[in-house]
Order: sequence, then C-alpha cells, then structure tokens
Amino acid sequence: MARIGVQVLRRYLFGGQISTHKCLQQNTKRSTALSRSSARSFYAWKTPRPYSRTTRRNLETKSTLDASRSEVGHTPNVVPFRKQLKDEAKKRKTEAGGRVSKADNQALEGWELTVGIEIHAQLNTARKLFSAAASTINDVPNTHVAPFDVAIPGSLPVFQKETIVPALRAALALNCKIQNTSQFDRKHYFHWDQPSGYQITQYYKPFAKEGYIRLYAHDGIAKEDGDYIDIGIKQVQMEQDTAKTISEPGDIHLLDFNRVGLPLIEIITLPEIHHPSTAAALVRKVQIILNAVDACVLGMQSGGLRADVNVSVRRRDATGGEHEYAGVKGLGQRTEIKNLSSFKAVEDAIIAERDRQIQVLESGGVIEGETRGWTIGSTETRRLRGKEGEVDYRYMPDPDLAPVVIGDDLVDYLKNTLGLLPDQEIDVLRDEFGLTLKDAMSLISLNDGGRYEYFRKVVDEFLSLNGSGDAKRAGRLCGNWVLHEMGGLTSDQADEENPLRMTPEGSCLIQPIDLAHLIWYLDTNRITGKSAKRVLEQLEKTSPINNKPLVERFIDTANLWFSPLSEREYEKLARSILDLKVVEQILAGKEGKINFLVGQMMRKDSEGRVDAQKAAVVLRKIIEEYRK
Repeated sequence: MARIGVQVLRRYLFGGQISTHKCLQQNTKRSTALSRSSARSFYAWKTPRPYSRTTRRNLETKSTLDASRSEVGHTPNVVPFRKQLKDEAKKRKTEAGGRVSKADNQALEGWELTVGIEIHAQLNTARKLFSAAASTINDVPNTHVAPFDVAIPGSLPVFQKETIVPALRAALALNCKIQNTSQFDRKHYFHWDQPSGYQITQYYKPFAKEGYIRLYAHDGIAKEDGDYIDIGIKQVQMEQDTAKTISEPGDIHLLDFNRVGLPLIEIITLPEIHHPSTAAALVRKVQIILNAVDACVLGMQSGGLRADVNVSVRRRDATGGEHEYAGVKGLGQRTEIKNLSSFKAVEDAIIAERDRQIQVLESGGVIEGETRGWTIGSTETRRLRGKEGEVDYRYMPDPDLAPVVIGDDLVDYLKNTLGLLPDQEIDVLRDEFGLTLKDAMSLISLNDGGRYEYFRKVVDEFLSLNGSGDAKRAGRLCGNWVLHEMGGLTSDQADEENPLRMTPEGSCLIQPIDLAHLIWYLDTNRITGKSAKRVLEQLEKTSPINNKPLVERFIDTANLWFSPLSEREYEKLARSILDLKVVEQILAGKEGKINFLVGQMMRKDSEGRVDAQKAAVVLRKIIEEYRK
C-alpha cells in the first residue's frame, strides 16, 4: 500500500478534503460528504469546555454558512480544534484589557518571581532501567514488558549498568560533580500508571550534584538578565518512567506498559530563575545539550523530555518569605505546574501562575502549596491536587538494589570523549565558517543536530571540489543552501515534522555530494540560480544511487548548463524594456535609476542569464544615444 503523507492524511481527517488521485476519484462526492460530517463530529467531541456566548453564536453562524455552501458544492472551511482554542484565548485576553508583549512582561514592579525547574529526560538506551526489556515507545503497545515492569510478585529489579553511560554524559555536559557512590530510593504513591505502587528514583544520594548551565543573550534569556546568566543545578538523578496513559471518551483509560521502567534523568535546578523567558531558554538549551552528547535524542516535540516548574512570588520591599529550598531562603510559597511539553508552555504557564499568585496576595489571600496544571491556549493554571511533601511520599532506600559505584576511570574517559558542546560548536561555525550567530544557532538546533552534521559533510565535499581551502567562503555558500534553500522545499508527501528525513547523523533525501556539486556549479557560473533551484527540487524527489552524484545528469537532461547572452542579445533585451521617462531622468543626473532598468532586464529574462554589471554597461551605451 502506498504511503500517505501526513499533510494529506490531516486534510482528510480534520478538514474533509480528499485527494481525487487514483482510487478515491470515483467516490469523491460521497466520501467528501461523509468526511464533512465526521469532521464536525470530531471537533464537537473534542471541545473540552463550553465556549463563551459570543463564540457559540459565531460558531452557529459559521455552521449555517457551511451548510449553505455545501448545498452549492463548496468545501466547508472547518476550523481546527487547536485554532479554536487559540482564538478563544485571544478573545478572552482582549476582553481582559489587551495583551502585553512577552518582552515587556518579564518583570513586574514591586514583585519578584522565583522559578525552579525539574526536567525529566528519557535516556538514549537499548534497555529499560531495571529490566532487559527493550527501551521503546513507538512499537505495538504492551509488547516490551518484563515481569518486574508490571510488578509481578516475586520479580526483582536488575540494574542495567549500561544506562549509566548516557546519564553520566548528560551530567558532565551540565558541569556536575559525579558522585562515586549513589543509591536508589523508593518514592511511594498510588496511581494506575505505577504498577508497583512506588517509583524508583535517587532522592537521598543522586549520582551527580552541584552543576550549572550558562545561558547567553542569544539563547533567548530576558534582557533584564544581561549578556549571560549562570543557573545552578542542585542534582541530576536517575529514575524510572511510568506507563503511558491513553484516555478515551467515557472515562476509559488505556495503559501502555512499554513506557514503564524506561530510564530517565531528572535535572533539578536551583530556584535562581526570575524571568519567564529565561526559564524557557534553559529548558531549550538543556534539550540541545542532551542531544549533542547523545544522552537524550527525543525532544519535547516527541515526548522524550518534559518539564515541571516551581513558581513563587514575593514583594521586593518585604524582608523575604518564610520558605527555603536548597539553601535559598526568603522565598514565597511555591506551587508546581506539572508536565509542560513545549518551550512556549513553560513561559506561558509561568506568566499565568505568577499573575495568579500576585492577584491572590494583593486581595489578601494566601498561596497554597499545591500541584497545578496547564492547558494550551489557557490564560490561567488550574488546581490538580494538594502538594505532597517528602513525608507523604515515604522515601526509603530500595532494599532490592545495591549502591551504584562509578569509577574515576569511566568518568575521565567520558569527559575526554564528550566532544564539542553546542556553545563551542557555535563559536566554530562563526569563527571558522563565517556564519552569522542566527544561522549557527539554527544549524545546531535543527533536526536534533542532524542539520549541523549534514552541513559539515557538504562543506567538506565542496572544499574538495573547489580546492581553494577558503572555509569561511565555503561555509557561507553552503550554509545558505543547507538552511534556507533546502528549508524552503515542500511536498504533500513529506513528513511535516521532518520533510527532508534528516537523521541526527546528517543523512537526508539529498546526498551531501549532490548539494556540494550543485553549489560548485553555481559558484563557477556553470548554471544559474534559477536552474540550481530546479535541480534541488528534483534531487528531493529522486532516491540516491550508490552515493553517486545525480546533479550533472539532471542538468544534462533538462539542458540547464549556462550559456551567457551575446552582445546583440543584451542590446535587444535592453531596448525592449527601455522607458523614455526613466532615460530622461538618468540623462538629467539621476544615475541610480539605471538600477531600475537593470532589474527590469533581469525580470524579463526567465532563464536567469542576465549579468547585472554587463546589463548596466549595455544600458548606459544605449542611453547615451538619446543625449542631445
């Protein structure tokens, strides 16, 4: 069966749009009618809460218009559920007095925000933390489950020692001190996604402590934090994940135990963050660092990393709050917002909870220690449950697991083989390859670092063809095509998240050797820019053949080799676009107007063969004929 692209499938399921290609063509009218009704049912079922009176009236009006349009053969414009939520949120913000830009909403006069973050990241390992079951979340549900994963009586945990390696790489990249001896503890609580009734974690003796992460202005921190800021890391601990819950209508919850027992690290920062955008920047940079050292290859968008934020506020003119955390005193009562799954959610949730706490305190209320939740499109957090303390969790050392002893030789080896970290890679891209800061950061962050690896391969191939050894010039040329030209390629059959099928190792639909040859032919004026873009589109649609370049074959087939215009052709083209009014202005001294005529010549030349400097010379020669 042929593969159906994500965008095509999405339009079919959520928009009622069906391709008329091949087997669906005969049943288009009938299928379209069915998909329209299905789409309406889907969005009605997904609505989580009542809309405002105005929104309901608008939706009712829209439904009437859609029904009338369908009678005359028009496709209804179904509004996606996610957009409905966002539109409703925007409306509520407008009714509340308008929206303040995030850049101006980082600090409030009279109040100080304090944030600590707990980041849970799934380690890149082949097996689970305490069983030999495969570590995967994408296979058929409940197919990779060992007896201990589901707490079968008599089963015991067996620590998979290879899981410590990516955890150590992560801790070293975060400048932590590795502890030679650590141990596992039981954190007791009851929930359907935790079969044993407790989670195995490292509460008392984690394997890494006292680290820090440095954030720069280009990482997206608040302007109030200056050029850079260091955020302390209290500890990094290993722990097991819970089962995946899939909720269905009718209060039905399905459990996938493939995820239970997957190895995680929890990165706990000190409460030293005072601005929402800095908090989001920290989570973003942690994700980039973990990917760079091959500790965690699934980001927030894939469910491999999630964040909990602890938020408190206090008056700037007060002596300080009554609470303390990790040696930081004078804090206000904190609340925790759980399971934030995007960088935007981190920033928006912190702003919403900060504003809620301030409003409660200014009205004479008291902040309760509790766990709260956040929904995309919301303007406020919601209460989930009262916050449990360590006494409630009844932490205790796990009697079935021995302490983990980490040798200095292993730590030294991993430290020496860690490779360049993202900040160092950015410096290399700027200093050695001449890229701008923005382009360097994009290369590092795109495709889990795969775009950077691909760029380096293309540059190496280009330099072998060019022979000049000018890495800065090669970097700028290749960087433009790897980032911008390839980034503009689109296809209905492509994966929306990764249209080029770029892997973390730097492989994709277009071979580095092909792109390098294409850039080289363009740089040596053997093809034009327009021709190069045509060839690039063809390369995306063609499977590579044994690592042999396909570019030359495509250029030959389409006859795209560059042949410059003759003097007669330049003159004919120049006279065809000549504007007598512009000629008079040029003769009167407005020399800059000649660039307008050059642009007209280049636009009229559909094959891109006009050289701007040559065109200007020909135009001046012709214009002089009009001088009296």
